[in-house]
Amino acid sequence: MNYIATFYTHAAALMTNRALQKKAIPSKLAPVPRVLSSSCGTCVMYTAEDPNLSEMDQDVEAVYETTDSGYRELLRNE
Repeated sequence: MNYIATFYTHAAALMTNRALQKKAIPSKLAPVPRVLSSSCGTCVMYTAEDPNLSEMDQDVEAVYETTDSGYRELLRNE
């Protein structure tokens, strides 16, 4: 499945990307789709069997699963 994680800070996005890659999970930094957030502007897009929520930095804003009809929110950290 494909996921998008948004963050409050760019550093948190970098840390999460590194954590996912250490677990051999394909991931990349990308601009956040504006429909999801306008916080730091950088998200992590990744593909995995599960969302790996434990690998998210503490400054994660939200995690979404991408679907054919859009995005399904899995986590919201306010």
